[in-house]
Amino acid sequence: MRLSNVAHLRLPFGRLLGYDVRVRRTDVRLPISFDQHRHVSAGDRPGSWMAICFTLPEPVDRERLAEVWLAVIARHGTLRTAFVQDDDGLHLHELDVEPGQWTEHPVGTGQEVNDTVRDVLDRHCTPFSTPSHRLCLLETALRPTVIIGSDHAHVDMWSMLVILRDLLCALDPGQEAAELASVGVPAFVEHTRSLAERPKAPHQVHRRWAETIEASGGSMPRFPLPLGDPVPQAQRVEVRDVLGVDDSAALAQQAHEDGVSTLSEIVSAMTEVTRELVGQPLRAVFPVHSRYDSTWHDSVGWFIANSVLESADPDPRACAAAVREAVQLGSWPLAEVMEPWGGMPEAPGMFAVSWLDLRRLPVRVDSEGLDAQYVGASIRSDGVMLWFILDGSGLHLRCRYPDTDEARLHVGGWLDALVRTVRARADASVSGLLRVGSRRYRVRRARRSEVADVVALLADDELGAARESEDLERYEQVFDALSRDVAHHLTVVRDEHARVVAAMQLTIIPGLTRNGSTRLQIEGLRVARDERSQGLGTALIEWAHRYGKTRGAVLAQVATDRVRSRAHVFYRRLGYEDSHLGFKRVL
Repeated sequence: MRLSNVAHLRLPFGRLLGYDVRVRRTDVRLPISFDQHRHVSAGDRPGSWMAICFTLPEPVDRERLAEVWLAVIARHGTLRTAFVQDDDGLHLHELDVEPGQWTEHPVGTGQEVNDTVRDVLDRHCTPFSTPSHRLCLLETALRPTVIIGSDHAHVDMWSMLVILRDLLCALDPGQEAAELASVGVPAFVEHTRSLAERPKAPHQVHRRWAETIEASGGSMPRFPLPLGDPVPQAQRVEVRDVLGVDDSAALAQQAHEDGVSTLSEIVSAMTEVTRELVGQPLRAVFPVHSRYDSTWHDSVGWFIANSVLESADPDPRACAAAVREAVQLGSWPLAEVMEPWGGMPEAPGMFAVSWLDLRRLPVRVDSEGLDAQYVGASIRSDGVMLWFILDGSGLHLRCRYPDTDEARLHVGGWLDALVRTVRARADASVSGLLRVGSRRYRVRRARRSEVADVVALLADDELGAARESEDLERYEQVFDALSRDVAHHLTVVRDEHARVVAAMQLTIIPGLTRNGSTRLQIEGLRVARDERSQGLGTALIEWAHRYGKTRGAVLAQVATDRVRSRAHVFYRRLGYEDSHLGFKRVL
């Protein structure tokens, strides 16, 4: 799931419509969570929302989409609530929601579609809007795009994924929208009540909160470098793809070797960078989800509690302990914890780090097929907010900070150093280490500068000498095509002297056969003459098997010429069976 900002959102031109439900505020008052109260007390303002944007595979009937949206609202009580501020204070009321009508939002002359979307969400998705969510439909000649936005007081990122999943489920031709509405899930207000009934935090939790706040100058942690004038500024948003699929898997394997999570490895990198640039521990506001058990997995609400993360030692195990402490500090009712400060002590320059591993969530959608992305609002900011998303396509980040010269220099420099550090760790991880006896080799995806080395290996055998050529241009063209397709992995191995001593090509092939199995294709395996018969080929095949498993492959298959009798013996020894006939034809 990609991260984007409404200013960067690339939408096709089309007709933009929003669905206006009819609502009636009831007299039923509901409990308000600590974080909801903080957010809503700041009043109506543009940019207090979050959204999810996705493209449907084919045109959708508006009335069918409206029916489905009403079913989603009926399923989730949080979407049927609204905040009210009156003389008695702040209240949360239950709403009756009924069908409404579509309203067109004209795209003005010279206006970008995403600017119109931003204006619509800024107007309809505010803390005191009734309701504070909006369904938008962008109709184009081919595939329609749907944008769902909501004020943050009612949703978190997990919730947006639940909303998307439920809407898609009800849109399925074989489903009735009423069936979705009839299967209720626990509402967020039930979670608010249950949290209020939990025991008060023990003394040591209060003590650690006080120590961290004191170390941050009497407020929640702030970014450790100057950001310029400490007043809200126009924001700068950076979106970076930190690691691709291969490097994310490599970092995950290193985390497994270290006995920690991938998050702990990232915290380790942030700790190292902060120590090098500032000479201080990493301190950050650290949102943690409060879906304590599966009861809340399918619910919609703001299931987020703010905690604090303090990490002074970049050792991954120490960082894992820091993460565990942060989760523990955020698991107690914060209203009582924050009483000594009269509420959460906020200050300009606050630094927050959010982490979401979509691969581990119990809620799944085809984000690639839907071109789905989380969309953030444009606001004025005086602090630094960093989001990490880890999904099937890799590790991505989005960072929002004040657009001042100082912040560009310091936050941008900190991000540059962080991305370099994370990539270097992935490159040096155990994932790319091959141990063969006392020898150590490094295996990774080939670079364009190594094409000549790979071709030399291909040519240095009984068949390659006749069918390979010395003209590198064609090979480089094919390399460019391979590098654009993540299904292919042209692999090279370097020895202790950085010499390319082996290569192979791996391809991940999804298929409908064998009950929809994904296969790993291995071909072009070559080992340098002076490295053969020493175990390198076996180690490389075993590495390929691990590579395939991390990408969902349940079967490995190799392609080798019939005359390569030694290769046949090699593959049989590794458990491969000569089970199929292969045919080729020159085109």
